[in-house]
Amino acid sequence: MDHYDVLIVGAGHGGAQAAIALRQGKFEGTVAVIGDEPELPYERPPLSKEYLAGDKSFDRILIRQPAFWEERQVTMLPGRRVVAVDPVAHRVTTADGTEIAYGKLIWATGGHARRLSCQGHDLTGVHTVRTRADADRMIAELPDVTNAVVIGGGFIGLEAAAVLAKFGKKVTLLEALDRVMARVAGPDLSNFYQEEHRAHGVDVRLGVAVTAIEGDGKVTGVRLADGTIVPADLVVVGIGIIPAVEPLIAAGAEGGNGVRVDAQCRTSLPDIFAVGDCALHANRFADGAAVRLESVQNATDQASVAAKVILGEDVAYEATPWFWSNQYDLKLQTIGLSIGYDQAVVRGDPATRSFSVVHLKQGKVIALDCVNATKDYVQGRKLVEAGAAIDPARLADTTVPLKEMI
Repeated sequence: MDHYDVLIVGAGHGGAQAAIALRQGKFEGTVAVIGDEPELPYERPPLSKEYLAGDKSFDRILIRQPAFWEERQVTMLPGRRVVAVDPVAHRVTTADGTEIAYGKLIWATGGHARRLSCQGHDLTGVHTVRTRADADRMIAELPDVTNAVVIGGGFIGLEAAAVLAKFGKKVTLLEALDRVMARVAGPDLSNFYQEEHRAHGVDVRLGVAVTAIEGDGKVTGVRLADGTIVPADLVVVGIGIIPAVEPLIAAGAEGGNGVRVDAQCRTSLPDIFAVGDCALHANRFADGAAVRLESVQNATDQASVAAKVILGEDVAYEATPWFWSNQYDLKLQTIGLSIGYDQAVVRGDPATRSFSVVHLKQGKVIALDCVNATKDYVQGRKLVEAGAAIDPARLADTTVPLKEMI
């Protein structure tokens, strides 16, 4: 049985950063990264943006080139899926029955794309966007696509809709809630993006329910609850992820919607850490509530913490959350978490396509959503980290830089 001093399960941003941080910290033991895809670690966000659009080749979204891992003696074990964990014997089992022993285990598996459960969900032409293979299947079909339907108005859905519209496809976006990005943004930002997509020719339909995918072998349309059938040669499903933690939960780890970790990214199982999209953690920017953050920032920062703890350092995860989304020529940058905000201040004029929305809770700044407003994003970080109490009228005054408000 192979044995590694640190075995990292998951070859995404978190898994790659854990291995990088261990070697940067002069860890001399054996390190292996096991992933269920055949590729080396690569960036996920471009899959629904630059990679799908053809603006970046796969080689350009690799997190590191092959020689990097070889030079640092990080063993890559691609194309293997871990299906069981034995925390007592300190070993994992892969889908083909292979057992691998470990000293420390870092679980960085992210999540699986949530799929539709209605009739026709498995027809050819129905896609999620979570892996390179997902994006490649879409790219291969695009030349024959006239009508595209995107189900879900979150970041993935909106980004895919923007790329499809850029390719000249007739795009219909279906969102079950009454506005897009409802789970991550306030009404001001939602309304702005809805109108931007409509201005680019996307048919944005809100408050609609999908009851079936129509087609005989291949998708031909999407049936809505009111009986309407929206024509479709291609369907993109962007309705969130399910954290990939089944083997850990089955092994006795605390959790549910993710696996619960402490400030050092330790799970309740001995010598097992968890990082990234699958890690349920208490976050001070959410008033200490347990949250899962689906972002590159969270994955890489938690991975660095886990590596440092293994190296014997006394550290805790306290990173400031940030996110971004590229749609058309719009760059959305978010700092902080707007969970539970009770006031929103619009800074700038959305009609100029450069503005920010400042979120406050009990008079204190907790988050900013910045559209083509990088200065606000950079300068607003200090306001969020300090929980600064600033007069809303002053926040709205674009003649006063945010850096002068603290």
